[in-house]
Amino acid sequence: MADKVIALACAAGMSTSLLVTKMQQAAQEAGKNYEIYAKSVAEIDNMLSGSEKPDVLLLGPQVAYMKNEVIKKAAAVGVPCDVIKMQDYGMMNGKNVVAAADALMNG
Repeated sequence: MADKVIALACAAGMSTSLLVTKMQQAAQEAGKNYEIYAKSVAEIDNMLSGSEKPDVLLLGPQVAYMKNEVIKKAAAVGVPCDVIKMQDYGMMNGKNVVAAADALMNG
C-alpha cells in the first residue's frame, strides 16, 4: 500500500498519463512509495468524495481556469490542490512535479 496518493486532473487524461509515468519513476528513484494517477476533471467530485481521497490533487495547466473552484472543493475535504507549472508539464519533468506535490502535502 502506498504511503501517499497523488492525483492529477486534466482535460482528458491522455498527455497527463505520460507525466504520471515520469512522476512514478522520479518517486521510485527518490525511494518514495507513492500511488500516482490521472483522471479527467469530470471525475474530481468523485475523487474528493470517495473513501480513497488523494493526499494531494494537481491540475494540468490546460484546466487552470478551474483552479479556484477546485481548490475550494478540495480544501473542504482537507486535500491540498494547485496547478502544475506549465514548464514542468511541457517538459514532462516528473521530479519537479513530485517535489511540488511533496511541498503541498507537507504544508
